[in-house]
Amino acid sequence: MKTKTTIFDLIRHGEPQGGQMFRGSKDDPLSDTGWQQMRGAIADEESWDLVLSSPLLRCQEFARELAGQRGIPLEIEERFRELHFGDWEGRTAAEILEHTPEALRQFWSNPVVHAPPGGEALGDFSIRIRESWQDWQRRAEGKKVLLVCHGGVIGMLLAEVMSIPLERSFSAIKVPYACRSRLQIDTSDKGVMCGLVSHG
Repeated sequence: MKTKTTIFDLIRHGEPQGGQMFRGSKDDPLSDTGWQQMRGAIADEESWDLVLSSPLLRCQEFARELAGQRGIPLEIEERFRELHFGDWEGRTAAEILEHTPEALRQFWSNPVVHAPPGGEALGDFSIRIRESWQDWQRRAEGKKVLLVCHGGVIGMLLAEVMSIPLERSFSAIKVPYACRSRLQIDTSDKGVMCGLVSHG
């Protein structure tokens, strides 16, 4: 069997309107700065076979623009949404620390055990991302894909590929706005090899 190489370029959305906050499901669009960050992160000569995106505006609007400009098929994948932060949605870390500091400290210490109040359990989030990732590895085999998504999603994918424990997945690797990572999957009769090529 000839080796088939699949490339996934991951890019986190740029700065959303409203600035830094817990905004898992809060559907804010990109700010002007966010649009500049995203457009600046993609070179004119780059091309992909497929653009894949989270359904949230801060990802989807840029993905649609890029796919339309370059004539690339676009797929919206619901499972690549960000972690839902429950009662913390739309609040800053400073606001949470002012009212319930211990809850936030526990989340950062071990998010597997201490989910945000009313939020999505990290284990459930991990399963959702892993299932979508496995599905798209099959569907996009042999292609080059740009995935426009979120910091938490990228953290889960890198943790999966690099065998990072789930409780460290939110803190082990920093993913700033418009940060790019590349994953390469080589499939042959010897098996499947998946690795991180670049980050940041």
